[in-house]
Amino acid sequence: MLWYNKSASVILTQKEGMTLEREATKGIPLPLGVQAYAQGVNFAYVSSAEDCGVVLFDRNTRKETARLAFRKEDRVGRVYTMLLKDMVLAKEAYCFYEGDRLVPDERARAFLGGTAYGSARREEPVKLAILPPAGYEWGEEKTEKLPYEDSIVYCLHVRGFTRHASSGVKCRGTFAGLQEKISYLKELGITTLELQPVYEFEEVEQRRTENPYENTDRPAPPRKNYWGYTRGYYYSPKCAYAASRDAVTEFKDLVRAVHQNGMELVLQFYFTNDVSVNERLAILRHWVLEYHVDGFHLKGENIRPDIPAQDPILAGTKLWYHSFGKELREELAASGQERHLGEYRDAYRYDMRRFLKGDEGMLQAALQHMRRNPAEYGEINFLTNYDGFTLMDMVSYERKHNEENGENNQDGTDYNASWNCGQEGPSRKKAILQLRLQQMKNALLLLFLSQGTPLLFMGDEFGNSQKGNNNPYCQDNEVTWLNWRNVESNRELYAFTKELIALRKAHPVLHQKKELRLMDYGACGYPDVSYHGEAPWKPDTAVYSRQVGIMYCGKYAEKAAGEPDDFFYAAYNMHWEPHVFALPNLPKNLHWERCVSSRDDVAFMPEDENASVTVPGRCICLFMSRENAEGKTAENRNGKDGQ
Repeated sequence: MLWYNKSASVILTQKEGMTLEREATKGIPLPLGVQAYAQGVNFAYVSSAEDCGVVLFDRNTRKETARLAFRKEDRVGRVYTMLLKDMVLAKEAYCFYEGDRLVPDERARAFLGGTAYGSARREEPVKLAILPPAGYEWGEEKTEKLPYEDSIVYCLHVRGFTRHASSGVKCRGTFAGLQEKISYLKELGITTLELQPVYEFEEVEQRRTENPYENTDRPAPPRKNYWGYTRGYYYSPKCAYAASRDAVTEFKDLVRAVHQNGMELVLQFYFTNDVSVNERLAILRHWVLEYHVDGFHLKGENIRPDIPAQDPILAGTKLWYHSFGKELREELAASGQERHLGEYRDAYRYDMRRFLKGDEGMLQAALQHMRRNPAEYGEINFLTNYDGFTLMDMVSYERKHNEENGENNQDGTDYNASWNCGQEGPSRKKAILQLRLQQMKNALLLLFLSQGTPLLFMGDEFGNSQKGNNNPYCQDNEVTWLNWRNVESNRELYAFTKELIALRKAHPVLHQKKELRLMDYGACGYPDVSYHGEAPWKPDTAVYSRQVGIMYCGKYAEKAAGEPDDFFYAAYNMHWEPHVFALPNLPKNLHWERCVSSRDDVAFMPEDENASVTVPGRCICLFMSRENAEGKTAENRNGKDGQ
């Protein structure tokens, strides 16, 4: 129930020689920020200033119309309160003042839109907040959470995803533009979208550079903060990402459309050190309750992941962080809570990149990553992301090329674990182009045949390049904007990615609910997963080895109709020389057939007593069990049953 004084006070302000009157009473201190109630608009503002208050503006002209002082007697702790009874919600905007300084509302639920992305906002003295529209109609929204084993994640930047003219959308670089592309993402097979920061932040950073020859500072050219990993206005969606002036409704439309297509939306939140733990929790709760988002990727300074992980409101929400700690994971698992935590680390990226390019001593690490799928939490696997090389650049560059960032190529990591396939940067040599395509296919096979949750970075499915820039945090241009013409020019890679996603989703043995144990615990005659070499059941795991065969027993997983899944055998040859793999024998009514490969010239001899395959250098080949044709027996295809 709203708490306020029954006897109203008249607040006077002097404006251009005129005395203006606004009726206000004492407000309530919680929730912090500004809320509209039937009795009026409640302001709860945290400040240590003695002279502070609310400034009202006309939305259309952006001119100040009133300045209302907080009363000391209406303060609770450091929270000034005011219930303003006659604010015209549809026509007025506001900010706060402290002395002579105007202060934007850091807890605003919405800001006044209409300012173009990248402008320095010189036309207004401060960011003006507004009360968001009420009563959004969500309709029959489906928000069923997808388990990690069934999720395919796609990380994207809202502006960069559709800003390029080739995107073909009406509202380029906006929430509405992303909504137009949902059908594309669904057709690709994506289930979960991860968005880089979409809360309000200043995308233009005004900098000052110290002049060593003078006692004064000189201004430096403004720089774009394209990514948004900075202190933000965490309760409001970003106005410049909205095609309309109403970012709140446009973002809700996006969330609703995502859910209507059976997909999820996970938001990145970067918290600076000065944002308290309680404030962070309130922010995450707000986006779940107000915007119905499905999860968060926590980033920033002094993150306390245990706080949101144990919050009852966020219990059904995906939470991603680089590590949650063993005790917390075990505590949540023991409580019977569903697996909603997900660890999002770089180890998979760099170990698997080194295995991909043929580094010595990486086989054991690769095998562990491909099998890893803990029962207590999800494991987010990715080879590329917003930071670092894209998939195309990972096979085209060995060194970062960040000169355009204006920091003398000193920014960004020097550790890329990449290989340029013989030439740095763009090439017109057919052999190099073919090898790069083959390596990208290998990378995708590694990703989608690993048991954890796979993540694609936007454009990797059709070979998007950032020209070797591995840290394009300030590049709001064609370096970071997706060129959608590459869908056609790299149609083979796009079709390959789509095929792999469909294959993974169709076969639960490739994405199981619990970690594989390398044991025949189900008495099926085969372990759930097994390793092989040039001879079945004899993998070569020496430090110099770069090849291995992995078989998945389909009897440990059920398809949608309830029947056992198929057997799969993946032959990994990251060596530059060809190797022969002898495939294990299958049950009597089954034989091996090639399913998908990063190269077409794979010599497979299924009619031999023991099926074998010669896998070319730097190639991955996947085989799948099929029922024998009538008149053929397992003996004349694969020899004896089992091991």
